[in-house]
Amino acid sequence: MIQISCDGVSAVLIKTTCLLLALSTLPALAAPCGDTASGFEDWKPIMAAEAEASGVGKKGRAALMATSYSKTTIAADRNQKSFKYSLSKFMELRGATAIVKQGRSRRARNPEFYASLERQYGVSSGVILAIHGMETGFGNFMGDTNVVSAIATLAWDCRRSDFFTDHLIGALLLVDAGTISPQTVGAKHGELGHTQFLPGNALRYGVDGNGDGRLDLTDTADALATTANYLRAKGWKPGKGFQEGEPNFAVIKEWNAAKVYQQAIAIMGAKIDE
Repeated sequence: MIQISCDGVSAVLIKTTCLLLALSTLPALAAPCGDTASGFEDWKPIMAAEAEASGVGKKGRAALMATSYSKTTIAADRNQKSFKYSLSKFMELRGATAIVKQGRSRRARNPEFYASLERQYGVSSGVILAIHGMETGFGNFMGDTNVVSAIATLAWDCRRSDFFTDHLIGALLLVDAGTISPQTVGAKHGELGHTQFLPGNALRYGVDGNGDGRLDLTDTADALATTANYLRAKGWKPGKGFQEGEPNFAVIKEWNAAKVYQQAIAIMGAKIDE
C-alpha cells in the first residue's frame, strides 16, 4: 500500500500505481456472458484468466472462483424503480425531509470536518450530506449482499457486462490489497460503504480521510472524503451552482443515472446548505 499526497490530503493508492494502470487498460474480453445462472460456473475460470492478465493476484482470483450467482442482485438490477417515479413521489419515498433535517444536524455537530471537506475539494458539504443520506441513511444500512459475488454476477450478465467487468477487476484488486475481503458485504450491485461506491471507483478515487494509512469506506471520514474527491475529479467547480441548468448539476449527473435522483440530491443539498 502506497500513501501519496494530493493537495495536502493523504490519498491511498491501492497496492501500487500499477493496479490503476491495469484497471484503465483492460484488454477486450474474450469471456462469454449469459442471461441466467446457467454457464456462470464455466465462465469463472475464463474470467479468472482475464483477471490475471489484468494484474489480479492469487487472492483476487481465488475470491472470484469462490463466488456464487446472486439471484438477489439480478432481481434488483431488473427491477429498478427510480427511473419511473415523479420527483415529488421519489423524494417522499426516500424521506427527503428527514434527510435534510439529519444532514443539518450532522454538520452542526461536526462543523470543522465538513468545512475541511469543502476547503480541500471545493464541493458543497450539503451535496455530500445529501448523498450520504440518500445512499445509506447516513450509514444506517450499507447492504447485505456479498460484494464480489454481486459484481461477478453483473459482469457475467449480458446486459452490462463490459461496465461491470471493470468493477469486477477493481473488486478483485481490492481483495488482493486487503481493502476488502471475499466476505465483504455491500449493496445489491456490489456498492461499498457509506456512500455506496462501486469497487472500480473505490480503487480510482479512494481517499484515506481519517489519516490511518488505509482505505475503509465503512469509515465515515474515508467515505465522505472519497465522495468529495470523486465529485471534484468529475469536474466540480468550486463556488458554482448545482441546481439544474447550473455548472455543477452535470457533475451530480455522474453520481446516478436517474434524473429524479440527480434532482433530489441538488434540492436536498441546497436545503442542507441554507
